[in-house]
Amino acid sequence: MRPGCEVWPTVMIKRLVCLANSRKLHGRCIAGRELLQGKPGQWVRPVSDREYEEVSEYERQYEDGSDPRVLDIIDVPLIGARGNRRQPENWLLDPVRYWSKAGEFEHENLHRLADPQGELWINGHSTSNGLNDFVPIDEADRIGGSLKLIFVDGLRLYVYRPGLAFGDLKRRVQAVFSFGEVGYHLWVTDPLIETKYLAQADGMHTLGSSYLTVSLGEPLEGRCYKLVAAVIGDSG
Repeated sequence: MRPGCEVWPTVMIKRLVCLANSRKLHGRCIAGRELLQGKPGQWVRPVSDREYEEVSEYERQYEDGSDPRVLDIIDVPLIGARGNRRQPENWLLDPVRYWSKAGEFEHENLHRLADPQGELWINGHSTSNGLNDFVPIDEADRIGGSLKLIFVDGLRLYVYRPGLAFGDLKRRVQAVFSFGEVGYHLWVTDPLIETKYLAQADGMHTLGSSYLTVSLGEPLEGRCYKLVAAVIGDSG
């Protein structure tokens, strides 16, 4: 290669309906369903090449500097597949190219993207503050997917201090709902929902019917936690 010549990686563009822009360490976890000629395809999670693969503000922004929002239709430049046994949906993003907004997905069509009623992967494992809220890591390796979009009739958000008995004063937001006739108490990592409800009083807040993007998180102490990465209410 001649001096001064640069070799840029081959880039593919995938068009996604953004269904999550959630907290992850010092960045975000972005995920959505691919659109193929207007029809829903597989889940795609753009990831960085950092250790925990979180996406920085710089990497995910549009050219005008704005941040992708849930239900945006996004063209994302990707370098190649980066899936693993627990998160086969992962694709390595191109950090030097902007993402582009191609439109907005209509809320009334979300049923086309939603998963049918059934278990959220594997149930029967609960923490002291949760309900059916994690999957043991050895079982997560066999699941074959880490993202779901579900519709629930009666979502409630519980704002409280789960670690108060141990001197931790931090408040958190927990989603309380039933799906497939099974109850769940899962932590919320949707930053817009957290900001809205942490500004309100402790206690239970009723939202009613909603779509939820549920994600299996990174392994932590032998567990993969089920997290509510996005709450999409009736208004979208």
